[in-house]
Amino acid sequence: MSTGNLDMTVAGSKAIGYEYDEESRDPVIGEDPTIRPGTIIYNDVVIGDRFTTGHFGLVRERTEIGDDVVVGTNVTIDGTTTVGSNASFQTGAYVPAKSTIGDHVFLGPQAVLTNDPYPLRRDVELEGPVLEDHVSVGANATILPGVTVGRGSFVAAGAVVTRDVPKRTLAVGSPASHEPLPESLRGGNGQ
Repeated sequence: MSTGNLDMTVAGSKAIGYEYDEESRDPVIGEDPTIRPGTIIYNDVVIGDRFTTGHFGLVRERTEIGDDVVVGTNVTIDGTTTVGSNASFQTGAYVPAKSTIGDHVFLGPQAVLTNDPYPLRRDVELEGPVLEDHVSVGANATILPGVTVGRGSFVAAGAVVTRDVPKRTLAVGSPASHEPLPESLRGGNGQ
């Protein structure tokens, strides 16, 4: 479904097709979405089927999102980001520009991904993290710029991930250390 005929605002409740540039194009949203009040979706966004938001979700320009994705209350996905299918971002999670999120990824409440290694101190190219398929990130965890979290890994609540996490690994602590993934956490998300 294209949003071509949807009102940008509905009694102040949500904005679908926020025009950030006069050359931008209406977002494309797949079938059967549930978009709750307060949500803002910029132009130049492509979203798959069965997209669901909580209240006050934000999806910025040039973002691509797969099918069956949940963007919870107060979640921000900044522009030029790719999100696979069957991902779930819980309340207050933050995904910066230039991040890559795979399929079946879970971000817990207030999880923060970052893309600027030297905020306001150096002019560098922004580089978001890469979360491969079946990654889970616990509440209040932080993942630093350019870090890759390998397929099937689990980032514990409150962890600060400063370096790449190998596939099927538990990252825990601050800075996060790598431990073998416990048997109870193997198998991937949604399996």
